Amino acid sequence: MDRPPRNPKESLITPWLFFRYLAIGTYVGIAVVWSSTWWSMHASNGPKLSYWHLKNHFKCRAGGRAWEGINCSVFDDPHPMTMALSVLVTIEMLNALNSLSENQSLIKMPPWTNKYLLYAIALSMSLHMMILYIPFFNTVFHICPLSCEEWFAVIKISLPVIFLDEFLKFTARQYADRGHKSKHVSQNVMSQFKSDITPVDKISNRQALHIE
Repeated sequence: MDRPPRNPKESLITPWLFFRYLAIGTYVGIAVVWSSTWWSMHASNGPKLSYWHLKNHFKCRAGGRAWEGINCSVFDDPHPMTMALSVLVTIEMLNALNSLSENQSLIKMPPWTNKYLLYAIALSMSLHMMILYIPFFNTVFHICPLSCEEWFAVIKISLPVIFLDEFLKFTARQYADRGHKSKHVSQNVMSQFKSDITPVDKISNRQALHIE
C-alpha cells in the first residue's frame, strides 16, 4: 500500500520478474539433478560412483575394466528418482512461501500470515510422505523410502532457494525505493520550479499598471 499504483499499460511480466523466474527455475533444475547425482556419488548407502561412471552409465552392460566391481543394476535403483522428486516437491513448497509477497521479505511477512497456505503445504507434504512410505505407492511410482541422512540432504539442497529469492527481493526493493525516491524528488523540484515562475498574465497586468 506504500507504493503508487502500477501503470495499467505495463506488462504483467516485467523484465526483472522474468529474470527472477529464470534464476529460480535454473536453481530448481540444478538442485533436482544434483540430488540424484549426490545419492549416486556421496550417500553412505549409495554406490559411490564417479562422475565418469554416471556420464557413461549406458556402457555398463558392455563391461570392461572401468566397470569392474560395479553392479549395473545400481542404475535401476529408485533412490536417485526419489531424491529428485523429494527435492522438487520441497523446493516448490518453499517457493510457495516465497510467493507470499512479490518483494517483501519472509521476515517482514512471515509464513503464518496466510494459514491456508500452510495447510496446503502440510497437505502436499503429507501426500508426498504417503507415496514414499506406503509400499503400494512405492511400486506404482517406482520410488522408495528415504533415510534421515537422505532427508537431511534434501533439505540442504532445497533450502537455498529461500535465500536466493530473499536476495532477489532485497535487490528489487533497493531499486524500487531508489526509483520511488527519485520520482518524488523530481516532483518536488518541478512543483517548486513552477511556484517560482511568475505567471505571464500577472506580468502583463503589472506592466499595464506601470504604464498608466
